[in-house]
Amino acid sequence: MLCTHKSCIKHPYAMDSLTFLLHPPSLPSNFSSSSDNFYATFPRKSHKSLLYVSPGRRPFHFNHEKRSLTSVRATVLDLPTPFGTNEEKLKLNLLSAVSGLNRGLAASVDDLQKADAAAKELEAVGGLVDLSKDIDKLQGRWKLIYSSAFSSRTLGGSRPGPPTGRLLPITLGQVFQRIDVLSRDFDNIVELELGAPWPIPPVEATATLAHKFEIIGSSKIKITFEKTTVKTSGNLSQLPPLEIPRIPDALRSSSNTGSGDFEVTYLDADTRITRGDRGELRVFVVS
Repeated sequence: MLCTHKSCIKHPYAMDSLTFLLHPPSLPSNFSSSSDNFYATFPRKSHKSLLYVSPGRRPFHFNHEKRSLTSVRATVLDLPTPFGTNEEKLKLNLLSAVSGLNRGLAASVDDLQKADAAAKELEAVGGLVDLSKDIDKLQGRWKLIYSSAFSSRTLGGSRPGPPTGRLLPITLGQVFQRIDVLSRDFDNIVELELGAPWPIPPVEATATLAHKFEIIGSSKIKITFEKTTVKTSGNLSQLPPLEIPRIPDALRSSSNTGSGDFEVTYLDADTRITRGDRGELRVFVVS
């Protein structure tokens, strides 16, 4: 029978034990049990421990002096605690797949495939995005944590762009998107470090590519480029911003029209997945 001593009953672990004995959880399907088996659960860090006590033996009780749970012939099974809902698990799986890839600049072909597969699983669970209802979720500043196009080793992604590396010493910093659903402003913000010959220190700058956006259909967004503003930081932060005007359409190449579109394939309060018009997969988190 259960320990009914006053010191045992008063202790919270003992009370938890009584509760779980009265309302026991289910044992694993491959674990044999009988009607007179005692079992209980009690919390541990990131795990639940299932304590099984053989028939005819005393169940565990809390020993105040030794500060430990004791039992006779008890078998402990460590069961991992589930991480929330299935959607939360798939989100964690995606974030895990893209971590350590330097936003995609260090991604291999295998990395690209794993990230794409993880994104598709989350997109399937999240269902179709309807921006006519959820446009408020776009509002704010989003941090880019992965772009499949960066694996091309250019800052332009799948479009022509300046290369990174020894030919042009550009180090890509953080990349953000700032979206205002009221004014329809859509800014891509890129932090850059430009190398310079020794002993000149590298130049730190932030480039803001300003766009306007519009919703097409239920989940597609079209952006139209307006201008680029470059602001130095660090030792040169006192310099005024430099505004680079938009190139006239007549002088633009066919691959750089100044506009583009992408589809929002997953959207919740803190995570966004988009797929671009050239097959680019991007993953953002709220900043």
